[in-house]
Amino acid sequence: MSDVWNRGAAAVATLTFDVDAESAILARGGTYADHAMTMSHQAYGPDVGVPRLLDLLDEFDIPATFFVPGWVAQQRPGLAARIVERGHEVAHHSYSHRPPTTMSEAEEQADFERALDVFAAQDIEILGHRAALWEATAHTLDLVAQHSLLYDSSLMGDDRPYRVATANRGEIAELPVHWSLDDWEQYAFLPDPHVGSVIESPAKVLDMWCAELDAMRHYRCLFNLTCHPFLSGRPSRAMALRRLIEFALQRGDVTFARCGDVARWAMDTPELPVRGLTPPPTLHFA
Repeated sequence: MSDVWNRGAAAVATLTFDVDAESAILARGGTYADHAMTMSHQAYGPDVGVPRLLDLLDEFDIPATFFVPGWVAQQRPGLAARIVERGHEVAHHSYSHRPPTTMSEAEEQADFERALDVFAAQDIEILGHRAALWEATAHTLDLVAQHSLLYDSSLMGDDRPYRVATANRGEIAELPVHWSLDDWEQYAFLPDPHVGSVIESPAKVLDMWCAELDAMRHYRCLFNLTCHPFLSGRPSRAMALRRLIEFALQRGDVTFARCGDVARWAMDTPELPVRGLTPPPTLHFA
């Protein structure tokens, strides 16, 4: 494959932040609104974590992408605009943070379009999408294409960008993700609702992510890191992210970019793999 999609870099790093706030918990049940500890744990993300992370990105002049549920943008007017004003991209992350796999197609379309309406009302340009919990369906990708977005970032079919052929809607870019590059698997913990069981040392996480970045430099991959401000916005974790950025910059051949920029580069690469979304046949047991 040519170097068009990665602009000649050994690896492209997209630092992405899922600003779920309270929506990630409220999607599990409205009764959690009365759990003051749980709600404060989630509110830490937009209230404390996002400003801290924006300052960190400013220090290194690093562009990033913030995936924001429409409900969060609606409840905190000005949040999305402040992110954009700092030079970053705001992208679609559903309205309610309900995963598409739990909704009917009609419910998902209503949720998807409700988020778009919120961003349109706030004059925020939306180029891409990430499904809640990454639980996209084929219909999800059709919605992305139907509404003329450039990319999705929910699937795991490669470690480089690829194109997805949607049903009668043309192709979109896929910027793949993976559990190993998600801070949720490392840091997330809540007793109720039960979220995770282990809180890893940031030093261990940094070592794992640096090793992955070096390997991705060797194979010329997309280092698509997913962080959550209520997790990676905490002090020692923000410092680990700082050291990761310093590590990448010291390598001298890593390009940092917004997801929207990488999607454009990907769609400009003719030989990028195109993959459909036809489900495999059902497995029958004798």
